[in-house]
Amino acid sequence: MLKFSNDEIREIIPHRYPFLLVDKIIDGEAGSWAKGIKCVSANEMHFLGHFPEKSVMPGVLIVEALAQTGAVAILTEPENKGKLVLFGGFKEVKFRRQVVPGDVLEMECRLTKRRGPVGVGEAVAKVEGELACKAEFTFIIKDAEE
Repeated sequence: MLKFSNDEIREIIPHRYPFLLVDKIIDGEAGSWAKGIKCVSANEMHFLGHFPEKSVMPGVLIVEALAQTGAVAILTEPENKGKLVLFGGFKEVKFRRQVVPGDVLEMECRLTKRRGPVGVGEAVAKVEGELACKAEFTFIIKDAEE
């Protein structure tokens, strides 16, 4: 079972403020899936311009948060320690509700296919059990030095 604090997540993936979008990992299995939490705060930089009158978390950041959750699952495999996970593409991205300050974004990413360093993940983000976003994406695992 995977469980990581914010400090531990920063030891696994290279993202930092303001682009680290996973606050903690609450469950999962290395190389298979992960469940993460993002506590959405009005103090986040993107809310200065998206939108000043009605704060809404940008959809692209929700998808990035889902991908970071999946990256933790991939990079906790011993053979992937210290590597990078990069997007290859997105498809079937659907947004079902707005995510606003005060929401707790519950994210789950399952790695469904892998062939060598390339794979596919399916992810969902929910707020209070209500679907906010779902997406399928491809990724590639590569050495950090490349």
